[in-house]
Amino acid sequence: MKNTVISLAFLFALSTVFMGCRDEKKTADEKIENAIEEVQTEVEENAEEVSDDVEDALEDVEDEIEEAKEESEK
Repeated sequence: MKNTVISLAFLFALSTVFMGCRDEKKTADEKIENAIEEVQTEVEENAEEVSDDVEDALEDVEDEIEEAKEESEK
């Protein structure tokens, strides 16, 4: 009896390992959706970087204008 219970438990554990780790196949719609989400995320991240670069450039121009004003007043 003990061997039967142990054998059944072993078979259950073994089948759980093989069936639980199986990758599910994605449909074409899911693949397209994932690709769109990835592109959207990249665009948002790049837009933030460009926005930061533009702000930095604007600050540099403002600093140069202030320096030019100070030099012209001397």
